[in-house]
Amino acid sequence: MPVISFQNLKKSYALGENTVHALRGVSLDIEAGEFVTIIGPSGSGKSTMMHILGCLDRPTEGRYLLNGKDVSNLSRDELAEVRNKQIGFVFQGFNLLPRTTAAENVEVPLLYSRPVKPAAQRREASIAALEVMGLGERTDHLPNQLSGGQQQRVAIARALVNEPTLILADEPTGNLDSKTSMEVMRTLQELRERRGITIVLITHDAEVASYGTRTVAIRDGLIVSDVVNSGGNAVGASQRVASIATA
Repeated sequence: MPVISFQNLKKSYALGENTVHALRGVSLDIEAGEFVTIIGPSGSGKSTMMHILGCLDRPTEGRYLLNGKDVSNLSRDELAEVRNKQIGFVFQGFNLLPRTTAAENVEVPLLYSRPVKPAAQRREASIAALEVMGLGERTDHLPNQLSGGQQQRVAIARALVNEPTLILADEPTGNLDSKTSMEVMRTLQELRERRGITIVLITHDAEVASYGTRTVAIRDGLIVSDVVNSGGNAVGASQRVASIATA
């Protein structure tokens, strides 16, 4: 059973008297343990796809199956529960609370779980997630005491703390320099390889996209290419999708 199954997914928005067709009938399966990068130019529909993947929006037509369950028409509360229990989010902006330590930032998703775990268990889980990210000695540091790469690793630890089956990353290297970006991408690769977590990452950068095991290119609301990157970071895949990324 695929972790993700999009079945003829469509999404339209009313813009004044006009209708914008952000997704025009997308079908896509993603298996457990895949690292899929989604690439496309601005306005291609990739952000709309990410919002639906993350249960932040609903499709206009079609079905979205997450771990075999159709989540296309769930209520707001039901979607919130799915997000909290099954999906971890990593964003371009690290979205860390500035006056809160790394460990306390990682604990935030646990505060929304039901039932809420005792404080000692939350602390233990957050420290364990930070140790996975190589930040065991930075648990009590504030965000402004961490480098950009370390802040993003804190954000990834926060995404991991509820032990989700799926991590969604939206331009996670957008605020980082090239060297740090590659370190973050290698970290995501290691998470997939060592823990078997399914990862879907949105990017406009062909080099970043090539770190996935598979690259899906989208343009004008349609999938135009689906490339397997043998071993990840395949130069050939990067070259094949570069023209779409810069269109």
